[in-house]
Amino acid sequence: MNADLTNASLTYRLAGKRVYVAGHRGMVGSAVVRRLQRDGVEVMTSSRDKVDLRDSAAVGAFLKSAKPDVVVVAAAKVGGILANDTYPADFLYENLMIEANLIHGSFVSGAEKLLFLGSSCIYPKVSPQPIPEDALLTGPLEPTNEWYAIAKIAGIKLCQAYRKQHGADFISAMPSNLYGPNDYFDPEKSHVIPALLRRFHEAEQRGDREVVCWGTGTPRREFLYVDDLADACVFLLENYSGYDHINVGTGSDITIAELSETVKRVTGFSGAIRWDHSKPDGTMLKRMDTARLASLGWKSSTSFEDGLAKAYRWYLENPVRGGEVPAAAQH
Repeated sequence: MNADLTNASLTYRLAGKRVYVAGHRGMVGSAVVRRLQRDGVEVMTSSRDKVDLRDSAAVGAFLKSAKPDVVVVAAAKVGGILANDTYPADFLYENLMIEANLIHGSFVSGAEKLLFLGSSCIYPKVSPQPIPEDALLTGPLEPTNEWYAIAKIAGIKLCQAYRKQHGADFISAMPSNLYGPNDYFDPEKSHVIPALLRRFHEAEQRGDREVVCWGTGTPRREFLYVDDLADACVFLLENYSGYDHINVGTGSDITIAELSETVKRVTGFSGAIRWDHSKPDGTMLKRMDTARLASLGWKSSTSFEDGLAKAYRWYLENPVRGGEVPAAAQH
């Protein structure tokens, strides 16, 4: 644990600040925007046709002109196991460019605070359970998403480097597996919850007798509703300033088989579930240790059943957008 965590708690009020949310059209970014607007905070965004976050000159010029007080880095190229395994160069290069441009540009433009959002995939494939923050870089990564994980680790370290060298108040948060409105609902290329919701929904619509799911169903996963993450982001911006990253999660997990049965129930699918054991399971256990965040005074409030119902309702109400990758989320 870094020494400055002993003085990690503070009071920084977002009221009256101008907050730039990078990736505002994605699942995480849009949730952060909703949460900030609820409190009346002035939110700034940039569309991809105006600012390509992979272009350092464009990002630097935008930040120098806009001069936000606070920057939330929620922009990333995202995808599930298949996408990560198929496009490793894209996932590593684009995410490195996005985060480096935003973090450096925020420092140059004089931002008072920055929050970088990563992913629980930064941790080794074999980690203590639940996974503490200090498990980072203690072992090999899960091969199926190592390219995305390496980029996110680099983002954490870049924030730490600017804090160490320049005293920049740049912090990082690592959420567990996320789901909710504005997710990407491709049945093959998205993350597990939106993929399953769409797969089961379409199977029910067609009258299929079964749905095929990947792997064995035995891996355990922790799932966090995205609006809870957004609430945690606001909490950390106002109450945390430290060198080390902070885990954000629910502190509980379920098996993929239990998840599938819940999705089956929520979508009303009446057929059977068949497991394709030829497909990879990924990491078998992955639950985050959220004690550090709890000690600061925050915990999640949305139950899994309620969150899943909300996510499914959003998908039904947004059938076109639910199958697309939001541009600013993937930049």
